[in-house]
Amino acid sequence: MPSDTKQAAQLKRFGANVRRERARLNLTQEKLAEKSDLHPRALQKIEAGEVDACISTLLRIQKALKCKWEVLLGKPWKP
Repeated sequence: MPSDTKQAAQLKRFGANVRRERARLNLTQEKLAEKSDLHPRALQKIEAGEVDACISTLLRIQKALKCKWEVLLGKPWKP
């Protein structure tokens, strides 16, 4: 987990958005992990906001969920 409070909050928000979209599509964590070519534990940590995943991982999740970046990143995204 990052030490920066703002970054930690953004990772939590991203994880919550992934979880919401996964649930909207009635996917289990295991199924989304499979579709994203991730280990289920890695997806669990992303949804919990515990890891700062690389952009290629986020892209695989976004493609598997078939949603726009704005849905996952939230508006407005403030780095």
